[in-house]
Amino acid sequence: MSGASGVSRSARPLAHFAAHSRMGGMEKAPGNTAVADAPAAPAAAPFGFAAVLDEAAKRRDLWRMKALATGLLALATAIYLFCRWTESRGAGGDWVGYLRAASEAGMVGALADWFAVTALFRHPLGLPIPHTAIIRRKKDQLGASLGTFVGTNFLAPEVVSAKLSSARISLRVGRWMADPGHAARVAQESSTLLRAVVGVLRDEDVEQVIDNTIVKRIAEPLWGPPIGRVLAELLADNRQLALLDLLAERAHQWALGSQETIDRIVLRDAPQWAPKFVNILLSERIYRELVEFTWKIRSNPEHEVRLAANRFLEEFAEDLQFDDAMIKKAERIKAQIMGREEITGLASATWRAAKRLILESADDPGSTLRRKVAENVQQLGERLRDDADMRANVDGWIDRGARYLVENYAGEISTLVTDTVARWDADEASKKIELQVGRDLQFIRINGTVVGSLAGLAIYTISHLMFGG
Repeated sequence: MSGASGVSRSARPLAHFAAHSRMGGMEKAPGNTAVADAPAAPAAAPFGFAAVLDEAAKRRDLWRMKALATGLLALATAIYLFCRWTESRGAGGDWVGYLRAASEAGMVGALADWFAVTALFRHPLGLPIPHTAIIRRKKDQLGASLGTFVGTNFLAPEVVSAKLSSARISLRVGRWMADPGHAARVAQESSTLLRAVVGVLRDEDVEQVIDNTIVKRIAEPLWGPPIGRVLAELLADNRQLALLDLLAERAHQWALGSQETIDRIVLRDAPQWAPKFVNILLSERIYRELVEFTWKIRSNPEHEVRLAANRFLEEFAEDLQFDDAMIKKAERIKAQIMGREEITGLASATWRAAKRLILESADDPGSTLRRKVAENVQQLGERLRDDADMRANVDGWIDRGARYLVENYAGEISTLVTDTVARWDADEASKKIELQVGRDLQFIRINGTVVGSLAGLAIYTISHLMFGG
């Protein structure tokens, strides 16, 4: 067997390994019930101590397969030497020739395939033979080719679009979200994430943001003109009429129950010499006049008091917008309000209250927050599951988004493969690849020994039959 043949056969397990890796990352067909009902969970990658154990297991398997392949080579060598020794003594019969031919060809096949497999990862016997240590020398070229291959065959818009269409993402996500247990899990995970975010935030930073974005922004502009404009718009729409009706009604109700108050005021402030019955008559007269006056205001929308109140409000709205004295007065009132302790501590009080509510809601499984999140997730899932038009819209968004990404960023994504491979140490990369696929490559050596032996036996047999001993 030639070295070229061995290299060609060596490439097949590598291709098989790459294909197997790609299939490992793909989901099952949409027709599979388990896959259609819920998004497939990603396979757990070895990590930490588990990765060390997995690497150790692969290293043991690789050593065993190397030992087996080398053992077959040693066996073929031993048989060949035994046959030559037997022939040198003139012993044995025709079977010795057959056995010698088979073992000799097996040795050649084993050595040729050992050279081919070894040449992928290192220089055989440490000798710098041309076209050996291929992976070590061609690492960057392999990375570039792999990146181009991924970009061309996996990140093509048509390929991505077809895969997304067959995956039926919206339907599967909708079915998953519609399950009450899954909706509750989303609410639980959302609460956990919310608690983590709140825990990371510093109280001082949040209070500063609230103070800068809300409190100070309220205090920065002049209050008079905008309040005046709002009031003018309300007056233009006669929104004040309901307020005036309410005030007139409350004034009349107060007047109806004011007899005792009026009697007490009149008796208290009347002259000492005034007869008591005169004071009582005066109090009753004041009461009747007050009740009649408030009744007229309440009953007559065009009463002069109402009209005067309207004129006052209109003039007040005008002064707030254009009168400098009124604007300055409004600013003094604003300064007094914003200087109050309740306002200066508003940011801190607001954040403390919000933080407490968030943490309590996140920790309580029966809180309104978690219940509403679960309900909304379930309702959205049911809509996705049952509404074909909504699914079509969502799938369209996903497809357009994915197409935009691969059309504009496929090159950057594929360079992730190229740059990652380029950063690898050549020797370390060669060892890692050999650890992953070396066990399968040892079958080439085993097959080379077996097939070589059979081929040598066949050639020797045909030659012996055609030309004799």
